[in-house]
Amino acid sequence: MNQNQLFQQTRLRLALWYALVMAFILSICGFGIYRAISHAHWMTLDRELESVAGTLHDTIELKLQKPGQLEPVIEQLLPNICVVGQSCIPEQSTSKRHILSALNQSNYYVRFFDNSGRLIAIAGNHPEELPRALNKELWQTIKDSKGNFYHQISFVLHTQDNRDWGYIQIGRSLADFKSYLVAVKLTLGFGLPIVLGLVGVASWWLAGLAMQPIYRSYRQIQQFTADAAHELRTPLAATQATVESALMMSHLDEAEAREILQTTQRQNQRLTNLVTDLLLLTRLDRQSIPLQSEICCLDDIISDLIEEFAALAIASQITLKSSIQLSQPLNVIGNQDQLYRLFSNLIINAIQYTPAEGKVTVSLNRSDRYAVIQIQDTGIGIPQPELTRIFDRFYRVNSDRSRSTGGSGLGLAIAQAIVQAHHGSLNVQSELSKGSAFTVKLPI
Repeated sequence: MNQNQLFQQTRLRLALWYALVMAFILSICGFGIYRAISHAHWMTLDRELESVAGTLHDTIELKLQKPGQLEPVIEQLLPNICVVGQSCIPEQSTSKRHILSALNQSNYYVRFFDNSGRLIAIAGNHPEELPRALNKELWQTIKDSKGNFYHQISFVLHTQDNRDWGYIQIGRSLADFKSYLVAVKLTLGFGLPIVLGLVGVASWWLAGLAMQPIYRSYRQIQQFTADAAHELRTPLAATQATVESALMMSHLDEAEAREILQTTQRQNQRLTNLVTDLLLLTRLDRQSIPLQSEICCLDDIISDLIEEFAALAIASQITLKSSIQLSQPLNVIGNQDQLYRLFSNLIINAIQYTPAEGKVTVSLNRSDRYAVIQIQDTGIGIPQPELTRIFDRFYRVNSDRSRSTGGSGLGLAIAQAIVQAHHGSLNVQSELSKGSAFTVKLPI
């Protein structure tokens, strides 16, 4: 399996897991929304039914005189009332208004029972399939023979002289309530797959975004491995060629043996330096070893390095000087060996890439709470598009010029890693054919 397939499969798994988690969450949310809507609608229905029943109960109870007997005035309140056992003709007139006139459209019904539980009369939109037996529970949800549901409330009725008259039940059909819930279910049922489809697309996109840093990191590791192998192969190949040529000679005099040993020693030293640089970068990246901090005098470090590289500058016909304009020594907390390595890498780069008769200036100053060290040269400069990549490991703006100096492309990467380990910053400004200026800021 190639790497692209591996990354695509990983991206697909991430997208699927994200989609599954979101599907579970959305399903729970959808169920919760449905339950909340159902509960709210049911509570509204209860309040409405209780209000209508209470008003009707209080109004009728004031008219009752004898237990189990409906007074004629009740027919004025409920013109469509039908006494059980009599032939009833539905009231067609719409000119009369009564307590249930505004509720007939909502499938309300009223039933009267005497004290023995016998059905006396019915009114409103009464379903014939309801059981005629009295159920004295306050709230009831019942089902008729056709599977329709009804919700009703029962009260005890009293006469004017406070005798038990019987019972009144006020109820309504739940057909519209069930229809409403079915509509909510359909909305959630059809909406959820659409939302999940959008979540799936978003999951694939987000998984791609999540994989990009990993993919870039993997590509950098691949590039780093290839560059490291290339850098290691060069001195190894040179050493192998030197040894093979020596083995092919039948006789070696002292001068030839010494030259072969010197060549081997140079290549071995190059390998040693490269491995040391790689180990240093690894330690700085992982910070596996705590930074051994001490008070470091930057004035002394700069002066020592100027003195150390004076011979190299003279050999390259370059003027190397320092510019320290401070009234007192400037100290920072850090690792002195690493700070020496930081500034020496920058100074060596400046000397190596500055033509003869050029100038390299190392200045030290202070800005607020930071020490500012600048290494400025009049060298060949760096193209603007390359400035963002010069701190990459093994990266060379011009491989030819780096080969001529023997550089491995790790100097600036090490410099940046050391600056970061000291919680500072490293910036560069450069212009082709005019020179470059590397600025280091370290907290005092």
